[in-house]
Amino acid sequence: MLKQSHAIYEDLVHWRRDFHTHPELGFAEQRTAEIVARELEKLGYQVRRGVGRTGVVADYGDSNGPTIAIRADLDALPILEADDREYASLTPGVMHACGHDSHTAMALGAAAILAKEKFSGRVRFLFQPSEEVGDEEGISGAPRMIADGALEGVDFVIAQHVDPQEPVGTVSIQAGPVSGGVDSWFGKILGVGGHGAHPHETVDPFYLLGHVIVGLNAIVSRRLSPFQPAVVSIGTVNGGFAQNVIPAMVEITGTLRYADPEIHAKIWDEIRRAFEISRTLGGDFELNFEDGSPPMINHPAAADLLRAAGSAVLGAENVHPLKPTLGAEDFGAFTEKVPGAMFTLGTRIEGDERTLHHPRFDIDERAMPIGTAVLAEAVLRFLKKASK
Repeated sequence: MLKQSHAIYEDLVHWRRDFHTHPELGFAEQRTAEIVARELEKLGYQVRRGVGRTGVVADYGDSNGPTIAIRADLDALPILEADDREYASLTPGVMHACGHDSHTAMALGAAAILAKEKFSGRVRFLFQPSEEVGDEEGISGAPRMIADGALEGVDFVIAQHVDPQEPVGTVSIQAGPVSGGVDSWFGKILGVGGHGAHPHETVDPFYLLGHVIVGLNAIVSRRLSPFQPAVVSIGTVNGGFAQNVIPAMVEITGTLRYADPEIHAKIWDEIRRAFEISRTLGGDFELNFEDGSPPMINHPAAADLLRAAGSAVLGAENVHPLKPTLGAEDFGAFTEKVPGAMFTLGTRIEGDERTLHHPRFDIDERAMPIGTAVLAEAVLRFLKKASK
């Protein structure tokens, strides 16, 4: 597989740089999706457009046999690129700062390789929109694709993500929770406004806010088990309009992260409990939650499959344990429905590291044939074993 991937290296680079030059935000990936669909049709895949709004689903093989899916995300980020490379973004304020351009290119490469292979069963490619953000209802691309039937008939699902902190020539995989579930919360602390010189005639929302913040910051350290990783973070605080006026209301928003689905509801309850302090002190509050992605939990069998594929391509010594994070990845919506796993691909640029979501993000493109080969190898190994 690695030899075949190196043979299409120029195609991988061409696709990736083209997508990088023309990035599109979530649920607006019209150009990217159309290029993907046309390339897959040329390879002989059965293609469905507009899945999950702007996603692409493509099948190859026998639908009567086992089916394994490969997911790649299409969307870019609302970041102004700070680099003058020849393939820099031509869309001001939008760039591929998370490697989705390379994920899409490597999945296309795997599709090209697998189209030349003989196997029993079927491979399905899920080119997913909007991994980074939700729509007007707060729903991202993975759940939207699932609602449109993208997982129907799928037995296994795999994916990869670039890792700019690990060297080229390595991959990482681990069973169990590897990224966090995520929700957003939006609160208002309600008091009684008045003159800054007469605070005793008001119910100062900033005073209430201070106690609520203490309560929020105590959730993880005092209300949850230390063996259950979680985060409750405040992202914005907005209130007031003049230095000598106590406002009637302060807005506060934040994020919560968790690894264990069993504590999801408990975190919501504890955030409400923290806001209720404002009532104890004479004020009131409003609080809303936006349900996000579930934790990404790598299924043991899927993790074993990717570990074996990585070992076949690179040697077992170059397959490392994956370090869990509470960063969010909506691939967890897929693995919540069918067994699946994601591995990370080392893409570090030696001497000039580019972190994810940074305006100068980039990868060492020599890693792309490796990621392509691991995907293709995993598909063939799964179908060979499942067809016996």
